[in-house]
Amino acid sequence: MDGATDSETIRACYLGAARAFLELVEQVPERAWSKPALGEWDVRGLTGHASRALSTVGTYLSTPATGERVDSPTAYFLAVRNSMAPDVIAQRGREAGEALGADPAAAVKDLVRRVSTLLRDTPDDAAVATPAGAMALIDYLPTRTFELAVHSLDLARALDLPAPAPLGPAVAASLELAATIGAHLPAAGDLLLLLTGRSGLPGNLSVL
Repeated sequence: MDGATDSETIRACYLGAARAFLELVEQVPERAWSKPALGEWDVRGLTGHASRALSTVGTYLSTPATGERVDSPTAYFLAVRNSMAPDVIAQRGREAGEALGADPAAAVKDLVRRVSTLLRDTPDDAAVATPAGAMALIDYLPTRTFELAVHSLDLARALDLPAPAPLGPAVAASLELAATIGAHLPAAGDLLLLLTGRSGLPGNLSVL
């Protein structure tokens, strides 16, 4: 697990992100599901991709965990970085969107309910079979919080809606995780300059 963040905080952050994502999905007008959202995804495809941050928790817990042990969220992202072709990711998101059916909001609400129940009954050290290798549940959850936070922001932008208030802790945690990942990359220096407003950000956006 990265840092000293305790188990209850990690779980609460994930579930808060899940509820914030659901709050956004419930505001999607019927006519907006086919609206362009992110890259090749329309709103339905983006929602489908983000919903995998809910569904994979149960799927990976029920799959025998084999392979090299992955000991942190940072190690997970470094392991899977560039491991799948963008067109494969895009197609999988579209398929997940279609699988949400005629009432995507109801489907996402059911996913949130099921993963909330599952987490109540599952210990921190339960083995999760991820694409990067075997992980403890409590180390995997921040990677799903990250996905929910980023794609909830994407969805809010696509719908011209404000980010839900419950998303705040997930955004903060995900920003910390992104910085930790970035510190391991060859472009770490460029990322630091970007975050301190040296180039490429609108309106002199900077962390300083």
